[in-house]
Amino acid sequence: MTQVARPTPERLDAFTLPSKPGNERLALARVAGTVQGRGLSDASLERLKTAVAEATMNAIEHGNGNRAEIPVEVEVTRSGDDITVAISDQGGETHPGGETHPGHGDHEEPDLLKKLDGDQSPRGWGLFLIRNMVDAMDVTTDGQRHTIWLTMRTTGAAHDEHV
Repeated sequence: MTQVARPTPERLDAFTLPSKPGNERLALARVAGTVQGRGLSDASLERLKTAVAEATMNAIEHGNGNRAEIPVEVEVTRSGDDITVAISDQGGETHPGGETHPGHGDHEEPDLLKKLDGDQSPRGWGLFLIRNMVDAMDVTTDGQRHTIWLTMRTTGAAHDEHV
């Protein structure tokens, strides 16, 4: 079997933020500044900003329980035509309330009619939104470290046709 050589990811930026509501705006602004001019269309950049903000809010609220002393870690890398933003928290398998962290296990796809009828929680749109904003999304857990990986292709062709 022949293996395809993949470029080594280039770190564009890495930073941490206190787990305080509102800091998702700082994350999206810094990520946007980092990837500006690196081949994302305006529409792709706006979708990435939305996904970063939502994923960071999840990390702050669900992963770290709004505890400012526990940072959310953000890393931006580029590998070939892909820009990936990794957002990590310390939620592990459960967040401080003891409930499963969003992104773990099997979650029912949001259904507007079920939500309006009260058959589904009004919450639960975050991962659905994120997944539909980026070209690829992955969620990993390593012990207490929970990471969501958001990838956008710099060519823009794959996702911009949907907008």
